[in-house]
This record gives sequence, structure tokens and C-alpha cells, in this order.
Amino acid sequence: MLQEESDLSLIIAQIVQKLKGSNLYSQLERQAWASLQRPEIKLESLKEDIKRFFKTSGWEKKLQNAVYSELSVFPSPRHPAAPPEHLKEPLAYMRKAQGSWEKRILKSLNSMCTELSIPLARKRPVGEQKELLSKWNEMGTDEPDLSLFRPVYAPKDFLEVLINLRNPNYENGDYLSFRTHLGLIQVPLKVKDIPELKELFVELGLTTGQLGIDDATQVPPELFENEHVRIGQKVLAEQDSAAAQQYVRQGSPTALRAELWALILNISSQPEDILYYEQLKTNVIQHDLLVDSLIYKDVKLTASNDDYYFVFEDYLYQVLLCFSRDTSVLGHFAYNSASPPKSYIRGKLGIEEYAVFYPPNGVIPFHGFSMYVAPLCFLYHEPSKLYQIFREMYVRFFFRLHSISSHPSGIVSLCLLFETLLQTHLPQLFYHLREIGAQPLRISFKWMVRAFSGYLATDQLLLLWDRILGYNSLELLAVLAAAVFAFRAVNLMEVTSLAAAEAVLADLSTLKVMPLLQIFLFATVT
Repeated sequence: MLQEESDLSLIIAQIVQKLKGSNLYSQLERQAWASLQRPEIKLESLKEDIKRFFKTSGWEKKLQNAVYSELSVFPSPRHPAAPPEHLKEPLAYMRKAQGSWEKRILKSLNSMCTELSIPLARKRPVGEQKELLSKWNEMGTDEPDLSLFRPVYAPKDFLEVLINLRNPNYENGDYLSFRTHLGLIQVPLKVKDIPELKELFVELGLTTGQLGIDDATQVPPELFENEHVRIGQKVLAEQDSAAAQQYVRQGSPTALRAELWALILNISSQPEDILYYEQLKTNVIQHDLLVDSLIYKDVKLTASNDDYYFVFEDYLYQVLLCFSRDTSVLGHFAYNSASPPKSYIRGKLGIEEYAVFYPPNGVIPFHGFSMYVAPLCFLYHEPSKLYQIFREMYVRFFFRLHSISSHPSGIVSLCLLFETLLQTHLPQLFYHLREIGAQPLRISFKWMVRAFSGYLATDQLLLLWDRILGYNSLELLAVLAAAVFAFRAVNLMEVTSLAAAEAVLADLSTLKVMPLLQIFLFATVT
């Protein structure tokens, strides 16, 4: 009990400290000073009167949303004697593996620099700055020669690293129950079984109304949809982040989704946010980074060839180029097992005081990175708002999909959860695929790393992301991946090679997310 209280007081102190440096704090301070002029504020009951003023004027709700937003990314409390790196990742072998992986990425980036004789960063000449500014909204028309550039890594390279991950404590031990795991991931992490998943995702149950099922054309809207939309409008009127998060667990109406997601992520486009975005844009115009070419190449290879997303090419360049310059993203490394890469000012190699983070946001894009942004373009048409939503989605969720950690929403746990679900509930299928050299994870890994972006139809993807936001968890990605295999099990039992299995699962664009999740979690006998 005492431990819980000290944990809570520590969390409160840290959140207060964080919010003190925020724009909201200075706004609250200004409002408090201004309220002193009001007749209802009395000196003898100053504290209570100001509290009442904050409540009636809506500022209390804004403060609640900010605290709720901080809590949703706040790491779980650790032992007071634990070293600071435990906050990033408690398991030493995971930290070591992540460190080795980062060195590989940096080596790949540096070797590309050397081969192409291109600096990591350079100031653009004035003429080039003017040209870029003039075509800022039509960068997709630009066709730079990117043939010599290659993605720093692709998901399949990352998968090989995860397959080779081992806990040294079990290397020679006889850990029988774990050795019966026939999948590619061979690390002993605790993942949920179906009863625990049912308990976690209880609102997805068969008896609860769902957008993605109960809004189908043959279902009368008065049975569920009309009432759900009415409640959604009420949630938005209340401007309560926690209520919005609970609400989207049953799906978000298309017309309300953009506002609901912004409320959950606590994004409200203030003039200073727009100004910040403009500063990032100025930075892009003034300086050319090597990662800019990687971003161009990635968009050209992925979103530009996608039937749903090719129209958003210009938005993707704007958002991702600004993202690479945003030093506020560095803050998420406090709870990310990864560390931002460092480079040195020319001629000062190895001298720590001349070390700088590169790229400035600490995130090196990989093949498919732009697909994290693409679906959001359907919801947000104003670049600075789109940018803020993507940045918040990244520092809450997407970073976990390309860093090695033991977190339940981390990619290692998702892979293990996927393999465990499949092996437990479809053992014949799992064994058959394994025997023909078509390990299921080799097919599903790319879906999970991209959070299914580019694989599902956009309306279905947004319904899936509704639930990810609603539960503040990425575990549904693994459940959906297993559900897809279950759905195509009959065809998969007929295949005799990895190529044939991939062909069966090549097109997911006709799948309906919510029926698949419900059937797998709630209609399967366990």
C-alpha cells in the first residue's frame, strides 16, 4: 500500500514537472492572473474561487486532458533503486540487441554517405531555397534521381534480427514449456492468451454494438448507428479525452473521427502550433539532409504506388520532411528502448561536445515509414494539424513497431503473441506451414510493422486504428494477423511452398476487420 502511494506521488510529481514546461501551464497562469479582476474572486477564498473559475470556464477540462495524455504514454513505475536505463527497457539483453541494431543502421547510413560522397547535412544555396519554397505544395512533381539511394533497412532485415534474439539466461537451460514454441521468436516474454485478450477487449464482444459490423447496409441505423453518433457528438461537446478514448472502442463514425482522434491525442491547433510547424518548414527549406532523399525514395516506392494513397504524395513529403527536423520528438526516447543516433560536426569526429543528433528528431526512416502518415491524410487536410496528429501517433504507438523491447505493445511481444495464438488455436495449420518452410511470421511481420497500413482497405484500417487508440495498445495487430490466417486456413492447408502461402495472403483489401476480430476472439471455442 505504501509502495503504491509513493509510486503515485512520484508519477504526480513527474507529470506536474512536465506540464510546468508546457504552453498550457503559461495559459493557465495568465487566466489565473486575469481572473483576479473578476468580482466573484474574493481574497479570503482565493484558492477555491480560482478553482471554481477554471471549472466553469473549461480550463479544468483542458488540464484533465493534458494529464490524461501524459498518463497514456507514462512508463510503468520502476523500483526506486533501478538505474535510469531500466525506464527505457528493463531487460539488459534487449537493450544490448537494440544497441547493436542501431549501430548497424548508422553504419548503413554512413556507408551510403561515403559511397555517394554526399554530406549528412548541408545548407541549401539561396536559389535552391527559393525553388523549394515555390513548389512546396507540389513536391510530388519533382523527379530527383534517387537510383543510387537505397532504404537503410526493410522490415525483413529487422525480422532477421528479432529471430536471432536470445535470452542468455536460457541459452543452455532446459526450459521445456518454452522450447515447445515452434515459432521464429525464441525469447520468453509473457503474452496474453485468448481469455486474457477477451477480458482486455471486452467491448469488442458479440453483444456490444460495433461500427464495422452494425452499420452495414442491411442493419437498420436506428438499432445502433444513430444512437452511437448522438453519443459521439455529446463526447465531443464535453471535450473529454478519457470519454473519447472509451467511445472509439466501439468504432468512430466517419464524420466525427478526425475530431475524436484529435481529442484523444489532446491535439488542439493553437496559433503557436501552426507557428512551430512553419518554423520546421523553414528549416527544411534552409537545410538539405541525407534523410530527405530516403524520405523521397520511400514515398516513391510505397505511397505513390498505392491505389488509396498516391493522391497524398505532397502531404507525405511535407509532413515527413518537417518530422525529421522536429527536436521535440527526442522526448519520447525517455521511454523508448532506442537511443537517437549521433553524428559529429565535420573535422570533430569523436569529440563529444561536437556531437549532434542526426537526424534532428533521432528517427532514421526505413522502407515503408511513410505509410504511418498516409491513412491520416484522409482525416486531416490542414498540414499543421495532420503533422501534429502524426507526431503524437508516432511517439505513442508507431515507434514501438521498429524498436526492440519487452513492452507488451512492442514488436517482439506482438510477434510472439501472433505465433502463440496461431500455434495454440490452429496447431495443424501452424505445423503444416512450418513444415513447408513458410513460417507464418515471415508473411505477417510486414503487416504488423506497418500497423496494416497499405494492406487493408482504408475504411477498415481506420476502424482498426480506432480500437488501437481506444485501448492504447497495439496488441490487436497480432490478434488481427492471427485472425487473417484463421480466415484463410482452408486455402493455406493446400499450399506447398512459402510463395504459394504468400499468394493466398497477398491481397487483404477485401477483408472486414471487425468480424474477423470478433470471430477469432469471441466465437472460437477455447
